[in-house]
Amino acid sequence: MNTFLDWFLSGVGAVDPILRIGLAGLAILLETSVLIGLVIPGDTVVLVAATGTQSTGEYIGLIATIVVGALIGESIGFALGHWFGPAIQHSRLGKWIGHKNWTAAERFLEHRGGWAIFLSRFLPVLHSIVPLTAGITGMHYRRFIAWTAPACLIWSAVYVTVGRSAALTYEQLNQSLHFAGYLFVGIILLFIVIMAFVKKALGRYTPNDD
Repeated sequence: MNTFLDWFLSGVGAVDPILRIGLAGLAILLETSVLIGLVIPGDTVVLVAATGTQSTGEYIGLIATIVVGALIGESIGFALGHWFGPAIQHSRLGKWIGHKNWTAAERFLEHRGGWAIFLSRFLPVLHSIVPLTAGITGMHYRRFIAWTAPACLIWSAVYVTVGRSAALTYEQLNQSLHFAGYLFVGIILLFIVIMAFVKKALGRYTPNDD
């Protein structure tokens, strides 16, 4: 385990910091603008990028870049929904997403308003289609961005902090504990389990089908 993690972490850390941070920001931008997040989860990209942060400057820079990328991506998604919403919904991609998910996003916004924008950042599937749906439903952009900005900041700070903390813990204990690699994996798995419970709890705030 330690040998694999040494290879993995050294590989991520060897990537130029500007490139690594930029790629993470681009991935998050694409996640909510063109629905890449339905295929490649943004949280995975962020966790991997975070393990390579080697200074406070990189840590802060990664968080800032992810927030900016998320806001740009969601703004593009909002604009696409505003201008081309119905066409997207009836396209091959829209049909692949499914009528049920589009309806869930619309009802979520209808029932929760701004809170739906905030909470969707932490919910699977909805975090990718709610920006589009907000544009489709005619929500004012200022209201949309005011609700999504703090959510993006909290989300990015939590994921980057966990990824960096897991990597630092491993690096500090690697030489003294042969099972340090399992601690790294344990931290990540524990975080994933906690977030699964959080997402499930937040999901209760989405309207039911009945």
